[in-house]
Amino acid sequence: MGKPRHKNLAFWILIRQQLRASKWSVLLAVLATIGLAMTEVLRPWPLKIIFDYVLLEKPVPEWLSFAKGVLEHQKTEAVVGISACLVLVAILKGTFAFAESYQMSRFGNQVAFLLRTRLFNHLQRLSLRFHSQSRMGEMLTKISGDTSTVKSFLSDSALSMASHGLIILASFSVMFLVHVKMTLLVLATFPVLVVTIGLLHRQARTAQRSQRKKQEAISSRISEVLGAVHLVQAFGREQHEQKRFDKDNDKYLSVALKNARIESAAARAVEVTSALGTAAVVAYGSLLVLKNEMTPGSILVFSSYLHGMYRPIRRMVKQIVRLSQLQVSIERISEILSVDQDIVERPNAVSAAGVQGRIEFQQVAFSYNDDGNVLDQISFCIEPGERIAVIGASGAGKSTIMGLMLRLYDPSSGAVLLDGRDLRDYKLDSLRSQFSTVLQDSLLMGSTIHDNIAYGKLDASREDVIRAAQMTHADEFIQRLPDGYDTVVGSKGSTLSGGQQRRLAIARAIIRNSPILIMDEPMTGLDTASESAVNQQLQAFLQDRTSIVITHDLNAAQDADRVLVLQHGRIIRWGKPAEIFQVGQEVGFVEC
Repeated sequence: MGKPRHKNLAFWILIRQQLRASKWSVLLAVLATIGLAMTEVLRPWPLKIIFDYVLLEKPVPEWLSFAKGVLEHQKTEAVVGISACLVLVAILKGTFAFAESYQMSRFGNQVAFLLRTRLFNHLQRLSLRFHSQSRMGEMLTKISGDTSTVKSFLSDSALSMASHGLIILASFSVMFLVHVKMTLLVLATFPVLVVTIGLLHRQARTAQRSQRKKQEAISSRISEVLGAVHLVQAFGREQHEQKRFDKDNDKYLSVALKNARIESAAARAVEVTSALGTAAVVAYGSLLVLKNEMTPGSILVFSSYLHGMYRPIRRMVKQIVRLSQLQVSIERISEILSVDQDIVERPNAVSAAGVQGRIEFQQVAFSYNDDGNVLDQISFCIEPGERIAVIGASGAGKSTIMGLMLRLYDPSSGAVLLDGRDLRDYKLDSLRSQFSTVLQDSLLMGSTIHDNIAYGKLDASREDVIRAAQMTHADEFIQRLPDGYDTVVGSKGSTLSGGQQRRLAIARAIIRNSPILIMDEPMTGLDTASESAVNQQLQAFLQDRTSIVITHDLNAAQDADRVLVLQHGRIIRWGKPAEIFQVGQEVGFVEC
């Protein structure tokens, strides 16, 4: 696995890219946020004007001199006009709120789209070494769950927090203008609130990280069990798997409840602070009114701003919990994006066009981890058009040789050459296009039979697909299916027999028509008659092609030009079949 770069750098690079692409939408959302804060600040003032200067007939101040005549002599018109202002402020507030919500929702969805695309693309290109050490449930949770968390925060909370911050700042500013001492009284309750929320935020972040881990465990458990449900049912292990799932689910529930307690505690802290501040304002303000040092309208405005200030604080507290979710999701997404690709093209890589098919291993060693080499300083050469059989016991390193030829891995030391050039000098796509492969696991997609065969060559015609199927005698069973080549097979080909899956996998390799063919246990699952028929077709197809067959079956090696025998990652025999046929006893398997 590659070394991670700066923890969250890759994530913020993507956000910056999307910000540049969506700058006008974000700018409009920011302006709407400012407008929303301004309308919230203006909202209480029409009520003050009605109470103080229309109903109580207080002297009209200088800043309202332009409306003095109306307020003093046309009270009905004044009430109607001020009420209309209230409606206008509400309309403006709704318009600004809609613009902010829509534009940020658009931006959030665009970011989620970009993150999902980049994660999927990046994961596809990470080496098999990385994937062998990762769990599918973890990857699925990061691609779907964590990107959704980012989208939700950007859509619903990012500018809302800024809006709430502006409203709180503006409310305090107006409250200072209305009455300094009462504002300082309110401020005295804030230090405890800030410290409490800070502590709860740290707890929430830790709990969120734990909750995500438990969610990964659940996803991995579901993926594992449903992917092997035939095994579970065959051994009658439904209750056993249910207990394992319930255990994971119970752990997730415990952490989720802890998160809920933290959020509730934060909300209660705001409620207590709000009650203390309101009680202090009501008590002190009432005394000032009784002493004629303050008007009821001013108390109303101050109380309204106090209430308007605590409301966004309550919402911000909830969003702070969501902020902890966002921070954890950013870390988890960055864990993937910051992993360098092990298999990369050199800057001066060339296309692998028109290769002859000469493959050479030069002192190649390879290990998946630090537990020791799977291959240990092996060297051999396959000439163009030569047919090679690679045999050996399980774990001898046969499939690893195939992975190195396809450059699914790079050697720990030494080099693999194609036509005399190091594989690392070729462009990856062009290199792999020179190989047709039949993997040990047939690995069919949950798509039509036509699409599964054409996966080897995406631009293949219908006739090409049928011809490839006929060569593997797959056409016989395909024609009997209800929809023929348009029949959709189950996930991983589960609706087909093992032999049928194998014939489709061979047809997929044949249609690719590459100069080099690698087959890992190609006849697995085929009956004797089918194996003989497919072999006859393959012999014709293999003319003038370099081919490598990986097998346990000594009989399958009889038609090879040369046989390579592996044991514990080392070559112990390398020569013509007749010369080394008896080596089967040495490497731990029996002649069929």
